[in-house]
Amino acid sequence: MVRDVLIGIDGGTGSIRVGLYDLNGHPLGFASTDYETKHLHTGWAEQTPEDWWNALKTSMRKALVETGISKERILGISTATTSCSVVLCMSDGAPVRDCLIWMDVRASQEVADIERLTGSKLSAEWMPGKLLWLKRHERENYDKADIFCEYQDWLTYRLTGLWSININNSCNWGYNGREGGFARTLYEKLGMEEAIAKFPSERVFKVGDAIGTIAREAADELGLGYHTLIAQGGIDSSIGVLGMGVYEPGRIALITGSSNLAMALTKDLMFDEGGINSGPDNLIEGYYTAYRGQVSSGSILTWFKREFCKDLEQSGVSVFEALNMEAEGLPIGSEGLVVLDYWQGNRHPYLDSGVRGMFYGLSLHHTRAHMYRALMEGIAYGTENLLAQFRENGFEVGEINIAGGTTNSDLYLQIHADVSNVVVNVPSEPQAPCLGAAICVATAAGVYLDLSDAVQSMVRFDKVIKPIPENHAAYKRIFGQYRKLYPELKDWMRETTGLYLNGQGA
Repeated sequence: MVRDVLIGIDGGTGSIRVGLYDLNGHPLGFASTDYETKHLHTGWAEQTPEDWWNALKTSMRKALVETGISKERILGISTATTSCSVVLCMSDGAPVRDCLIWMDVRASQEVADIERLTGSKLSAEWMPGKLLWLKRHERENYDKADIFCEYQDWLTYRLTGLWSININNSCNWGYNGREGGFARTLYEKLGMEEAIAKFPSERVFKVGDAIGTIAREAADELGLGYHTLIAQGGIDSSIGVLGMGVYEPGRIALITGSSNLAMALTKDLMFDEGGINSGPDNLIEGYYTAYRGQVSSGSILTWFKREFCKDLEQSGVSVFEALNMEAEGLPIGSEGLVVLDYWQGNRHPYLDSGVRGMFYGLSLHHTRAHMYRALMEGIAYGTENLLAQFRENGFEVGEINIAGGTTNSDLYLQIHADVSNVVVNVPSEPQAPCLGAAICVATAAGVYLDLSDAVQSMVRFDKVIKPIPENHAAYKRIFGQYRKLYPELKDWMRETTGLYLNGQGA
């Protein structure tokens, strides 16, 4: 039988998604299964790794059954996952504790100490700060674990039985292949040189490399053939860049989901927070991947839906569709509301995990619809704050390719176009990380010459959203006010957040 089906897996914040594609990138089937995130204290976020695997089994079998595609037709699979989602486990893959997922920012004190000791200004999301927190607060777990790895590496182990790392997500741990590996000096200054020995770095793969064939036990659990190729994927946002049609410098990829990331390929290093995550070649060889990110975007809208729209959920209507209809009739600026999108702190441009979200301008006139539109606008201001950093570094931002949850709302797309004064291109396949992972399989299997060739052959576009000049003029004034808020309020916000860190209360 001809092996002509590619499977792309997207292990996201709230679910694991499985997409089936033909060799030209046309979607054949899709399934998604949710899993739980536990927020034990403010700023904490944990998941159980076995939940990922169980969800993958459910999604995989559902996709195969619903499409009627036999396992013999599957050429290979690849994965895109959240990062930095830190797993401590034994050599057999058994977790020592739940995973500290990417949005966990409990390590705010640790990254402050890292900056003081090394001069490197890191995000509390990244691996070094989280490991330092674990060493300080859970020394028994830290010492017991044989392996320190990511969601991606743990899933690769379950699929292949081999421990490895990949250049893509290990750049957030300080890996730079051109300079011989990990930033050993950094870990030594932090008294964590033993951590490097626990990274599964004997095998290092690039995005689109062929790792091997699936382990027999994994194949049986997932309902796949023993011949199935496992190709190296990477961070969901990075692999989503491929699925959005960006394969060379010149265009921003904006991947939207629980968080937003604006990413671009550059010949030279653009952003460098102390060298920890600036490694070259981490997506396409020969390029740096410049990125700026928001911690919270779609997760804020999900929170709003969960906490304030129970009546809509019970009515049986599409909650977001109803909210969009109400918000569409409101004027730009939501009649005086400005939202700070810092629900889990700020990643860029401030790298500040000690601040939190805020509404300004609430009055007795405002409705739920005003608040919903203000949230969309606030998230768009946060995205524009990312794009401003690209512009400040000489990158002309005229067009963006966008994928993820934002593409489900024409209103939301228009708000982004108007706030940032950019043309927004929407790929035909909304599941960009799944398609990007399928592109990795096609490359590893030799269907295409390289990742760039595969992207050009497998990605198509659905629609184009153009900015409305008068809308941009209005948003530009409000964005100016948004941008003033952080320097004016950051000290107060940190002090207030500090009263409640670790669940202690005031």
